[in-house]
Amino acid sequence: MRSARLDLAVETGAFVLPEAGPIAVYRPREGDDFSSLSIGRLEVISGFRPDVDWFSARGYKIGGGPPYAGAIVCLPRAKEAARALISRALVEVSPGGPVAIDGQKTDGIDAILRDCRAMGLDLTPALAKAHGKLFVVRAGPDLTGWEVQPRLIEGGFQTVPGVFSADGPDRGSVLLADVLPAKMPARIVDLGAGWGYLSRAILARDGVMELDVVEAENDALDCAEANVNDPRARFHWADARTFRPARPAHAVVMNPPFHTGRDADPSLGLAFIKAAAGMLVPDGTLWLVANRHLPYDRSLATLFRQVEEIGGDAAFRLTRASHPIRAR
Repeated sequence: MRSARLDLAVETGAFVLPEAGPIAVYRPREGDDFSSLSIGRLEVISGFRPDVDWFSARGYKIGGGPPYAGAIVCLPRAKEAARALISRALVEVSPGGPVAIDGQKTDGIDAILRDCRAMGLDLTPALAKAHGKLFVVRAGPDLTGWEVQPRLIEGGFQTVPGVFSADGPDRGSVLLADVLPAKMPARIVDLGAGWGYLSRAILARDGVMELDVVEAENDALDCAEANVNDPRARFHWADARTFRPARPAHAVVMNPPFHTGRDADPSLGLAFIKAAAGMLVPDGTLWLVANRHLPYDRSLATLFRQVEEIGGDAAFRLTRASHPIRAR
């Protein structure tokens, strides 16, 4: 979808790149196609580890640093995060360089287009194709007020726009934190930790000696480091599906994601569960919260010898699974 608009912009001359210099690509997503441009000139800038790994494996350079000759901004869904990304691009691209801003209608491209017009930016006509739009602005304007503004929420937690549940702890995480036992085992992994709500709850329990805080979104991990001020915590910018702790864990605690963009993707949560089973000691335990409609029960039964529902509400199911089954 993005490639259709980008190809059209290049073909029609709406997006003309300077003859030399690196081109920044901000926040592309796995599967995005930039073959209409020279891969050798592109530098991927993203804080989401699975996307970084995907582009790196295909030969893209990862974030060399400004100044850039031009840029492509792939809009994130959160409006504040999108505005901050545009503001950053207009600063990091050399004055006058082209900055293509692209997004789906479901990502809020129309609202961003209106905001850019309201700021007096010199825009090309928007190209509409494949349920989205692309337009080009020239670098240089100072969009003061559009940069990321960290926020403090209830409980003294720090978050930033664009991270999951930025306005407060997710209901599922609250439910899971409430059922964690008063005494926990020594080595624990918080898998997909977000900005650290569950990590702080884990470290408040007796018995915890080491906690691996694993999060794929770098902005969220930075918040977790600010929110979890404890020497027992180690922070990992990593894809939870492939992460392995230095030593097998006694327990894994997680509220796994189940969306890829706006589309529900239960296989993502299943991959988290499989990863958790693989990093536990033989008598280790998984503490899991998930939406009730997700089909995790059968997979849990094939991966753990003991599986029990331990609470929840109409929307969420809390599960304790222990003794992972090892493949022979």
